[in-house]
Amino acid sequence: MDRAQLADFLRTRREALQPEDVGLVRGSRRRTGGLRREEVAALADMSADYYSRIEQQRGPMPSAQMLTAIARVLQLSLSERDHLFRLGGQPVPRRERDDSISPIMRRIVESLSDVPAIVMTDLGETLLQTPPAVALLGDYTRFRGFSRFLVYRWFTDPAQRALYPVEDHRRRGRVFTADLRVEYAADPDGTPGDLVAALLEASPEFADIWRSHEVDVIHHRDLKRYRHAELGDLELYAQPLLDVDQDQYLRVYTAVPGSPSDEKLKLLSARAASR
Repeated sequence: MDRAQLADFLRTRREALQPEDVGLVRGSRRRTGGLRREEVAALADMSADYYSRIEQQRGPMPSAQMLTAIARVLQLSLSERDHLFRLGGQPVPRRERDDSISPIMRRIVESLSDVPAIVMTDLGETLLQTPPAVALLGDYTRFRGFSRFLVYRWFTDPAQRALYPVEDHRRRGRVFTADLRVEYAADPDGTPGDLVAALLEASPEFADIWRSHEVDVIHHRDLKRYRHAELGDLELYAQPLLDVDQDQYLRVYTAVPGSPSDEKLKLLSARAASR
């Protein structure tokens, strides 16, 4: 717990809000801007003395429940809420999954309409694809149930593996499993836990890799080989860009300029545009 920084952060956030922002009526005798300490305390359902002691750097370590209430009253963004929890000495809460794509991310994807690009959640659920990405990978947004998640399809749907050379299958399975383990460690009782349970039942191969407990496998930024039904083999890089507020990734697929894969990628994009 960083008492000084916590007190300073709460004071600045409190003073940045006006009574009207939280549904209070501004009295005619009010001379200072911002909310009063007792107003924050009342809205957060805690005693004014308890809240004042935190801002005076002499209070006890606030509980996660208290910090959650303060964050709600002060209308903190997700990044500000996480900062509040760190200053208060509490673990940062797991963010609720939001499958909506931010307007900025959507504009970025629309500007990439001539290259394969895909927006995925941290669990590998596809939310949006450019036409060249559909031409390269197929329509990933059409799946339902556990099949929405790439790792589940990898271990249960042979068509998913047909996109990769056979000699790459084992390593791809290890990469997907290591990614899932990271999410499972953060949220074992949520969707990651349900996904692990379903895969353990459906795939002996997944169960075997899962038992190895790998978390450091060469990742998606390495060279990836694809086997396209019409164009043959392509060697591509998938550079991920993270939207930290949404826990979503934009992956843009590129090839070495002037390489055979680059020419095939241009042909793929041209075909997607003509369709």
